[in-house]
Amino acid sequence: MDNNNKNDLILNSLAEGVITVDKNFKITFFNDAAEKITGFAREKVIGNICKNIFKSEFCLSNCPIASVLQNGKNVYDIETCIHSINDSTINVKLNAAVLKDESNNPVGGVISFRDVTFIKKIETILSNDNLFMGMIGSSKEMQEIFRLIEEISDSDVPVFIHGETGTGKELVANAIQKLSKRRDKNFVKVNVSVIPQNLLASELFGHVKGAFTDAHKDRIGRFEFADKGTIFLDEIGELPMQMQPQLLRILESGSFERLGETITRYVDVRIISATNINVDEAIQTGKFRQDLFYRLNVVPIEIPPLRNRKDDIPLLVNHFIKKFSLVYKKNLDGIDDDALELLSNWDWPGNIRELENVIEFAVIKAKKEGNLCLCTLPAKIRGLIKCKKNNNVNRIIDINNTDLIDLLNNNKWNKSKVAEILGIDRTTLWRKLKSLGIE
Repeated sequence: MDNNNKNDLILNSLAEGVITVDKNFKITFFNDAAEKITGFAREKVIGNICKNIFKSEFCLSNCPIASVLQNGKNVYDIETCIHSINDSTINVKLNAAVLKDESNNPVGGVISFRDVTFIKKIETILSNDNLFMGMIGSSKEMQEIFRLIEEISDSDVPVFIHGETGTGKELVANAIQKLSKRRDKNFVKVNVSVIPQNLLASELFGHVKGAFTDAHKDRIGRFEFADKGTIFLDEIGELPMQMQPQLLRILESGSFERLGETITRYVDVRIISATNINVDEAIQTGKFRQDLFYRLNVVPIEIPPLRNRKDDIPLLVNHFIKKFSLVYKKNLDGIDDDALELLSNWDWPGNIRELENVIEFAVIKAKKEGNLCLCTLPAKIRGLIKCKKNNNVNRIIDINNTDLIDLLNNNKWNKSKVAEILGIDRTTLWRKLKSLGIE
């Protein structure tokens, strides 16, 4: 097999559509996924000018291929619409790059694209809910948070978000960034708790070659990458005590040194931090510096747990029913009153994240249409209460196999997460998959 055939084989195995054009914008390659997404047969489009086939808004102005050929810079994740063979509209995200020959001379361009029509449909339907920058809440506490986020939109001061696990701290950080003056700059997210302590300094502040055994070249840290933008430090309460003075220094003067060098560098970064720990207790026990907390806590945002904002539960439930009905292709109208009452009275230790898992579980187990009922809820919430509809759908064995595979795909085959959603242990899920012949 020659190299060209090997390359075609590789490109035809991709799930993304791939098209190449020459300098005259005539299509020279059209992979299998491009055929599947658009409906056009390969032999019908090869040799045709691409704008005559796809009729995108970018074909008339700001063509991505023309742009990359002109300035040599690749483009990423451009959203546009193209037309399929039956002239229906397909929402796509595309990337474009210059195509070069063996002598490094530009000979055309390559476009890869993926169909996001379904995602757009979900976004359109869900946008009709009582949403604020991706968050739902009509309660007094949440409305106050929404107003505060808008009020600080013109400010660059540090924000400290506190709330229990699953309350939506990252969503609040996202909303602050989207409304800020720095919304068009880099937004860097760092979960402090998941980075090993011996690597954290390098990750945040960078290092120079030779700073430690595996430092084979200079590397910038997250703060440098976020310069002129925003950095979100999640689980800030887990920051090692010895590193807290370095963060305090950045807050006070914007200065730091990379690991292994003595050159002082400066950054202009807005810091948003979040934690679920009791900060007062951490300060008293010497685990968190009081002066650092004062610097981080210029604008405090306290997210209430779901059990303290129960008026929002019906809104969240209906939102998640819509979302997962679309994902699992079901026509569900809502939820029975007795089932909603149970959900409203549950304590929700895992907050919104737990509620979302419960609704996904219920949608999976529900019939193709109608309402969610008591028997679709996990046993830990339903308890001994019997469903009037008397549908026995409470065992994993009763879950539709297609829905189970969809659930795994939607969670990137994270079996621990899927087992959590289904309210079972991972071993039970493993046995179910094994019975289906799935490794």
